[in-house]
Amino acid sequence: MDYFNYSRRKSSVVNIGNTPLGDENPIRIQSMANVSTMDTEAAVRQAIRMIEAGAEYVRFTAQGEREARNLGEIRKELNAQGYTTPLVADIHFNPRAADAAAEEVEKVRINPGNYVDKVKTFDLLEYTDEEYAAELQKIRDRFVPFLNICKEHGTAIRIGVNHGSLSDRIMSRYGDTPEGMVASCMEFLRICRDENFPDVVISIKASNTVVMVKTVRLLVRTMEAEGMHYPLHLGVTEAGDGEDGRIKSAVGIGTLLTDGIGDTIRVSLSEDPEAEMPVARKLVDYILERQGHKPITASLTPGYDPITATRRISRVAEGIGGNFPPIVISDRSNGDFEFDHLSMPDYIYIGAEDPENLPDTFRMLVDAHFWKERPNAFPYFIASEIEEMKKFNSPLKFIRLTFNDLTSRTLEILKQDPTVVVVLSTHHRNAVGSQRAAMHKLMIAGCDVPVILHREYHETDKESLQLKSAADFGTLLLDGFGNGLMLQDDDCEATTTDSCMFGILQATRTRISKTEYISCPSCGRTLYDLQTTIARIKEATSHLKGLKIGIMGCIVNGPGEMADADYGYVGAGRGQISLYKGKECVLKNVAEEDAVERLVQLIKENGDWQN
Repeated sequence: MDYFNYSRRKSSVVNIGNTPLGDENPIRIQSMANVSTMDTEAAVRQAIRMIEAGAEYVRFTAQGEREARNLGEIRKELNAQGYTTPLVADIHFNPRAADAAAEEVEKVRINPGNYVDKVKTFDLLEYTDEEYAAELQKIRDRFVPFLNICKEHGTAIRIGVNHGSLSDRIMSRYGDTPEGMVASCMEFLRICRDENFPDVVISIKASNTVVMVKTVRLLVRTMEAEGMHYPLHLGVTEAGDGEDGRIKSAVGIGTLLTDGIGDTIRVSLSEDPEAEMPVARKLVDYILERQGHKPITASLTPGYDPITATRRISRVAEGIGGNFPPIVISDRSNGDFEFDHLSMPDYIYIGAEDPENLPDTFRMLVDAHFWKERPNAFPYFIASEIEEMKKFNSPLKFIRLTFNDLTSRTLEILKQDPTVVVVLSTHHRNAVGSQRAAMHKLMIAGCDVPVILHREYHETDKESLQLKSAADFGTLLLDGFGNGLMLQDDDCEATTTDSCMFGILQATRTRISKTEYISCPSCGRTLYDLQTTIARIKEATSHLKGLKIGIMGCIVNGPGEMADADYGYVGAGRGQISLYKGKECVLKNVAEEDAVERLVQLIKENGDWQN
C-alpha cells in the first residue's frame, strides 16, 4: 500500500463461474437474497431483480442439505431464463450443507467460527496447547474433504469471518479482537495453501467500523508476510438502513477501498436486496475516480501505523482539540438559518454576513475582513491572510489551508499562535491522500494545532453526498485525524450536510449523538418482517441518545455482533423473539406482536429510558 497515492492492491485471481475476481478484474458488486431458499420461484424472481440492479454474484442462505440441493434447482431455472450470474451458498453450522452446495453452485461461503468449532457462547473456556492443536486437526480433517469436492466441481469458496461468531476456542486465546479474527481466518487459509486450493476469497466483517478496518488491514499485512495474495470481500455487517446504513457502510468499505484493498463489496442494508447494488456501485465508482491522479510526495510520521493508530494529540483552543469530541461546523453563508434540533452544529460559518444581525445563541465563523469583535464571533482567514492573523484580538481564529500551504513559515506561525485552528481543505483528485499528507507534515513538524477536516462537494443527490463524504472523512477519522468536520455543498440543504457530519462521527465512534441501531440486512433465515420491525423500534427509541440497540434476524451473528450493544432484539423462531440485555438473553420466545413493547419495558426497568 502507498499510504498517500491510490493504487489497487494486487491480488490473485479466483475463478467464480463466468465472473472471475481479483487481480485486474473490476471490483465486483454483490448482494444476498432474503427469500426462502426452498421457494424456487420466489428465489429466481428475486435473483433476477438483483442481477438487473447490478449484482455480479447472488448469495442465498443454505441452512441444511435440502436448501443446498435446491440451489441447484434455482441455478437451472436461472440458466433457462438466460441468467448465468454466479450463485453463492451461505453456510453456518452445517459442513454437510457446504459439501452439498459445492456440487450445485459456483461458490460456497463458510464461517470459520461455526464450521467445526462451537459458536461463541461467551463461556470462559481454557485450552491447553495439546487441546488447541487437536481442535485444529479436527478442522483440517473436516475441511480437506470439502476442498476436494470444490476441486472436483470447480467451486470457489469464501472464508467469511464475522466479529459476531468467533468460536470459544479462538476467544480463549485471543479474545474478541482483530488478532482473533485474523487468526481464525489464517487457520483455514493455511489449509487451502497446503492443499493447493487457490480459488479462495476472504471477508472479515464487523458492525463496528473501527474493528472492521483495523482487522482487514491486519489480515492483509499477515497474508503478505506469508506470501498470500487472496482477494478480499468487503462489508460492514448490520449497517442498518437509510442514512445510517449508507454512511456506516461507506465509512468502513470506503476506507479500505481508499487503501486499495477490496475486490468485491456488499453494502448490507436493512432494505430490499436490490436497493444495495446502486449504493455499492456509486461508492466503488467514486473511489476509482482517483486512479492515475497526480502523485503526492509526502512522508509518513516515524512510528505511525494505520493498524494501531490512535487519535492524534493536539493542543486545545477554546474547547477544540485535545480529548474533546470533534466539533461540527455548518456552512450557513447562503443565509439559511433553519436547523434540525437532532443535529445542531457547534459553530456556523456565515461568510461575509454581519455577525450583529444574528443572535448570541450561535458561535460563528466570519470572514476575517467582515469580523467584528464580539464574544460569539471568530475570524476566518485564508492562506494568503496568515500574516494578518496577529492583528486580530480574538481568543479563537480559524484559517483554511491545504497541504501545499504548509510551508515552513506557515508551520512556524501555527506553532506560535495558540488561538489558531486549521480548517484543512483540498482540491486534489485524491483528496484523502492530500489531507493525509498534510496531517503527517504537521506531526513531523511537531505542530499540534487542532485541525478541522473540510471538504466541498457539489452533489444534488443526497445519497451521493452521504457516500462520498463518509468515505472521505471516515478514512481520516479512522486514521486518528480530525478535531472536527466542515462539510459544504451549495446544492444540498444545510440540515442535510449537518446530519451527514453527525452520522459520520457516529459511524467512526468519535462522537455519539443519537441512538445506534445494529440491524442486519435480512436473509432467508429471518422469520419476521425486519424492515417494519426496525421502523417500529426506531419510532419508540430514537430519542435515547447514546444507547445501542441490536436488531437481528436470527441467532447466527445476533449475540456476537450485539456484544457491545446495550439491548438486543433477536429472531428466535417464526413469530418468536428473544430479548437481550447486553450479552445475556433475559426474555425468550416473546410473541412478535408484543416484542417491541417488551423491549421498551426492559429498557425502562434497567434505568436507561429517557422521556
